[in-house]
Amino acid sequence: MTTKKHSTLFASSREKLLFPHASALTSFTLLFALALSFSVAAIGGAQTQKASITKSDFGKVPDGVVELYTLRNSHGMTAKIMTYGAILTEVLTPDKDGKFGDVTLGFDNLADYAKGHPFFGATVGRVGNRIAKGKFTLDGKDYVLAVNNGPNHLHGGMKGFDKVIWKAEKTRRSDGVAVKFSYVSADGEEGYPGNLNISVIYTLTEKNSVRIEYAAATDMATPVNMTNHSYFNLAGKGGVDDHLMQIIADRFVQVDDTLIPTGELPAVKGTVMDFSTSHRIGDKIAETGGDPHGYDHTYVLNSGGKKFALAASVSEPTTGRTLEVYTDQPGVQFYTGNFLDGALTGKGGVVYKQHTGFCLETQHFPDSVNHPRFPSVILRPGETYRTKTEFVFGVKK
Repeated sequence: MTTKKHSTLFASSREKLLFPHASALTSFTLLFALALSFSVAAIGGAQTQKASITKSDFGKVPDGVVELYTLRNSHGMTAKIMTYGAILTEVLTPDKDGKFGDVTLGFDNLADYAKGHPFFGATVGRVGNRIAKGKFTLDGKDYVLAVNNGPNHLHGGMKGFDKVIWKAEKTRRSDGVAVKFSYVSADGEEGYPGNLNISVIYTLTEKNSVRIEYAAATDMATPVNMTNHSYFNLAGKGGVDDHLMQIIADRFVQVDDTLIPTGELPAVKGTVMDFSTSHRIGDKIAETGGDPHGYDHTYVLNSGGKKFALAASVSEPTTGRTLEVYTDQPGVQFYTGNFLDGALTGKGGVVYKQHTGFCLETQHFPDSVNHPRFPSVILRPGETYRTKTEFVFGVKK
């Protein structure tokens, strides 16, 4: 807070700087000029607010106290991440009129997250997506995992990374404010082999993006396929059918009725899966089939996971908000909240109905551990698992 003494000194120095011949001015002119100088200072201050990180208690679960980290950049954009599940709980970003709004689905309180939810904003692992029948063989040994999604294993099991408390600390990044989350997944946890040391760094950058960097090391060979499961709605309300979507992929992963890959990677051209050019999510969503219907498919990115590249771009016509997703992963799971059925009430009392949000989960292909032709998800001792995804938010006037 500026004291009266400091205010006087500031006014005096500002007066001498802007008006060295102030004595020749009328008192009215001087007062007007000083008021103008204060207005300029106030505007300049708003434009140059400092980026910041704050920490607060978000509640308690049986495993301990949960902390919430609030990251703000100098433009006023905000991202919030909690230590429970390393979950991204909120992203506040401006629309075409400069009005900030939350573009993610989730809850206002920890209790609702702890009750169980469809992975809103969660860090997912040890292996994201599905493993057929919860079984795989690695180096001649058979492993059996929990079956928690029909006949299959999904997103790390009964208590995946989305349900544990991570350690957190502020960390340094040259282009933004950041928090590093750490967790050790013990050998045998959820049936997976090896002690896995993991870190996930969330950075809110000065270019209005949320960057997520994953790293892991193991003492035994183990599958690893981590992702973030945020549900986005760039309008901040309603459904996502009118969002315009483009996915930089010419092929997708064909799946069976339980969403396990058949091994085929057909072309998207001429099918309901084709988002190679931008169009409404809702244009052909009813033609996807399934019960419930909607998109829940992995796209084979044209970049092939060989470089950090654009995976998808989204825009919402009414607010002008845009989202670009960059990754170094070979695939992205496009999911349109098919299983949201109105049973969950989220932030601000909003009822989450089918297709209220969409996910773009950057990752390897589903069930890769059982498909030798797919890019490998096996991490071995002495290797480091590293991957990066960035969600870049913008505005189209």
